[in-house]
Amino acid sequence: SMPSEMLLKIFSYLDAVSLLSLGCVNKRFYELANDNGIWLKLYSSSLQPKWTIWKMKSKQTETVSLGCAALQDKKPGYWKKEYIFKQTSAFKTRVMRLVKLLDPYTGLPCKNKEAMKVSGLSWIIVLKEKNGKEHVIEKPNLSFKDTSVTILWYGTDWPCLDILSTLKLFGVTPLLPDQSRLPNKNGPRRFSLIAEYHLANLTESSVAVGADELVQLFSLSPGLLVGIWKEKNEIAFVMASLHYNQLLERSILGSATVQYAPPPNKPLLDDIDPEYGLHDYSLHLDLHGRSCMYLCGSFKGLFCRKGDIENGYLRLTVVSLKDNRKHLPIIGTLGICWETDVFKGNVKDCFVMDLTLLDETGKPFWCFSAPVYMELSSKASGLYDYLGHIYTADYVDSEGKVCLEFVWLEETKEYITVSLVLYVSTKKVNTWYGTNY
Repeated sequence: SMPSEMLLKIFSYLDAVSLLSLGCVNKRFYELANDNGIWLKLYSSSLQPKWTIWKMKSKQTETVSLGCAALQDKKPGYWKKEYIFKQTSAFKTRVMRLVKLLDPYTGLPCKNKEAMKVSGLSWIIVLKEKNGKEHVIEKPNLSFKDTSVTILWYGTDWPCLDILSTLKLFGVTPLLPDQSRLPNKNGPRRFSLIAEYHLANLTESSVAVGADELVQLFSLSPGLLVGIWKEKNEIAFVMASLHYNQLLERSILGSATVQYAPPPNKPLLDDIDPEYGLHDYSLHLDLHGRSCMYLCGSFKGLFCRKGDIENGYLRLTVVSLKDNRKHLPIIGTLGICWETDVFKGNVKDCFVMDLTLLDETGKPFWCFSAPVYMELSSKASGLYDYLGHIYTADYVDSEGKVCLEFVWLEETKEYITVSLVLYVSTKKVNTWYGTNY
C-alpha cells in the first residue's frame, strides 16, 4: 500500500546489488527498481573518480542536464543496462590484464589463481531432467596443477541417472564483482556456458575409463569424468578438468546459452612452408590423478619433417622407443582419486593428462586436460633394457592424437615411459598458419 513515490525515494539510497535483488521480489518492485533516475545517478557517480577536480563541477552540471533529457527519451531500465554493461566491461578488462603475463616454463598465464580470486569465479553444473526440471550443483572441491584445475562435485541428493537428459558446466561470476560484498547464490550472478553434455545412454555412448569395487568411470569430451555407482547405476560424482589456456575466457566471456569462441590465430611472417614442416615446437606434459602427480616433463625443439606427414596428421616424436636417454619413470601407481560424502577410492590404470603444445613463437597451439585410460598391449617388449609388459594410453580429439607407451618393470614396481608421439591434425595446422599441408 506504500505509494510508489515513497518507494522510489527509499530505493534511491540503495546500491546497485540491492536494487537488482529488489527487482526479483515482485513485478511492482521490478518496475520501480528499473527507474532511470536512480540508475542514471549510479551511472554518473561511477564516472566521477576519473574526473579531474577542475572539471568536476562542469561535468556534474552537464550530467544533470543530460539526465533530464535522457530520462524522458529512454525506456525504463535503459540506464540500468548501461551501468551493468560499463561495470562488467571494466571488470573483464581488469581480469584479462592480469593474465597477460606469461610463465616462460609453460607459456601460459602465471596469474590465473589471482585472476580467479579477483573475479570471484566459481563453477557449477546443472543437471536437467527429461521433463525440463533443473538441479544446480555448487560448492565443488578444487585441485590446482601447473597447467590445469580439477573440479569435483558430489552429493547425496542428486536425481537418478535414468531421468536425466543433459549436464551443463558453467563458470559463474558476480554480476557486479566490485560491490564489496561476498558473492552468494542469491545475489545477481553471471553465467558463462563452458560445455554441454548429453547423458542419454551415458554408459553406451561415452568412453569407459576404469572401475574399482564401487564405481565405474566414464569420460565425456571435453574433459568431463562421471562416476557411476555399480549397484545403483546412479551418479556418484562428476569431475571436470579445465586447462588454463582460455580457462578464464571460457568461464567469464561466454553467455548462459552460447560458449565462448576464441578469436582466430594471426600468424606471424615466418619461414613456415609445407616443404619443411613444423619446427621448434615445445611441449609441457603433466600426468596426475587429481591429488597426486605422476609425471611432469618439458620437451623443446620438437619438429616434423615433410616425410612425417601422412593420413591427415603431422607427427611429432617426443620420446622415442630407441632413445633410452629420454625414457621417463612414472612416480607412484597410476590411478584417479575420487571421493564422496561417505566413500573414497582410487581407480587404477587411468590418469588425467594435461598437454600444452606451444608453437615456435611460444603461443599455445594445442592444449587440453582430459582423463585417459591404459590398456595392456598384445606386443611384448623388444627392448633389451626393459623386460616387462607394454601398456598403451591414447587420447584423440578433433585437433590431434597422443600415443603413449609404458613398460611395467616388475622388479622395481614402476612404469617407464618409452614412447610419446603427437599427431597434429593438418586441418588444425592449416587453420593456424593459413597454409595448405
